[in-house]
Amino acid sequence: MHLRRLLPLLPILLLPAAAPTRMPTPMRPVAPVVALEWGEEAARDRVNEAADVMRIAGIKRGMAVADIGTGGGYYVMRAAPLVGPQGRVFAQDLSLRALDVVRRRVKAAGLDNVRFVRGGSANARLPAASVDVALMVHMYHEIEQPYLLLDRLRRSLRPGGRIVVVDMDQPSELHGMPKTLLICEVKAVGYELVGISDLVQGYAAVFRPGLRPDPASVRACRA
Repeated sequence: MHLRRLLPLLPILLLPAAAPTRMPTPMRPVAPVVALEWGEEAARDRVNEAADVMRIAGIKRGMAVADIGTGGGYYVMRAAPLVGPQGRVFAQDLSLRALDVVRRRVKAAGLDNVRFVRGGSANARLPAASVDVALMVHMYHEIEQPYLLLDRLRRSLRPGGRIVVVDMDQPSELHGMPKTLLICEVKAVGYELVGISDLVQGYAAVFRPGLRPDPASVRACRA
């Protein structure tokens, strides 16, 4: 092609490759969503769940936190005061009903640092480079396409960003996620395990993005 004809196409040719539209589906049961919230909030507070998870996640003032699959907003209501007015919390969920519940709670509490995002089964739909910590609490086992969602989530993390998965160490059909299987799935799309800590109920696993693999090379982990 003549150079003068090629020049108008250069901006298109130089665009980064589009994110993959296909990745493996999990080789394990995907649990159905049965309730807006995992457990009763007062009971969770009595065992210091949120305080422990946010400490393990390293959440501090001024940070941006995404509560993916927020449900009733348990973490939104506790993270928003912690990050303060200079920080931000994204309340994210597939369910408009859940987001409406959290929106009412946020308004009643006078919190103005919370944003609402309706996600999809394969895409959290968070803004690019907007999140320091992405929380997935007692909901990873409900994600229909975890490999694709995790791969796309990478673009929403800021430099130094990380994801934190909280779950029970039990089969996914029992609304948990075995530690070894979780680590395998998250590592399969190029994340590195930072650490895993036991909680009074379940565990918290922290990951950071590493080298992104060729999407065609990603294989589902066996349960």
